Amino acid sequence: MELNSSVAAVVTGGASGLGEATARALAKHGVKVALLDMNKTKGEAVASEIGGVFCEANVTDEASVVAAFEKARAAHGQERILVKTASRDKKTGEIRRFPTDAFNFIIQINLVGTFRCIAIAAQGMLSLDPLEGGERGAIVNTASVAAQDGQIGQAAYTASKAGINGLTLVVARDLAQEGIRCNTIMPGLFNTPLLGAAPEQVKAALGAQVPFPPRLGNPPEYASLALQMITNPYFNGECVRLDGAIRMAPR
Repeated sequence: MELNSSVAAVVTGGASGLGEATARALAKHGVKVALLDMNKTKGEAVASEIGGVFCEANVTDEASVVAAFEKARAAHGQERILVKTASRDKKTGEIRRFPTDAFNFIIQINLVGTFRCIAIAAQGMLSLDPLEGGERGAIVNTASVAAQDGQIGQAAYTASKAGINGLTLVVARDLAQEGIRCNTIMPGLFNTPLLGAAPEQVKAALGAQVPFPPRLGNPPEYASLALQMITNPYFNGECVRLDGAIRMAPR
């Protein structure tokens, strides 16, 4: 898929971190970008800077997401691109004292929220005329290395991210005849707002655990892979680690 001003994109979690970097990268290619996020202040600021539109959305609420997509489509037309980065990471405790409501909260945000956005976006993409080669759209999800290397206390987070990995090939196969591709990125340790409040020495210590380069990942590096997944028409049904070759320890 060629990135230009005739293409619209929806980026969830687009107000900060991986989503913001991807939104900015898409906008640099002329793509019309809608940012879906709960952070109205930051989202509107980023949208203004990149010439996009902010759509407030809570991915755990169907009506909220539907309304956000409708606003995005009213502004830019039907999207051909969905990048889903909205996520929540929380160590909710070891399994022997694990609260079920906390488990469900993370699953609703990360896994059900991802599926909800995929379903809404795919339904809209079906209305588009195919591009040259038969392509209608591209979906990029965000899982985590925790999907494969979950740490102590991460049962909910790991289950949610492993679920996203599990969805990827099935969605790619389900939508193959319609010309819609689906891929997933599994980021490792990235310098995002999740780590924003951590002292610099803590960030340096975390980065030193990465084999090479021995540092935290930068959001534009995520965006670069997301754009490759979008623009390369043979990239489909894959879950790709982006982690500097780290493998997470139990703790």
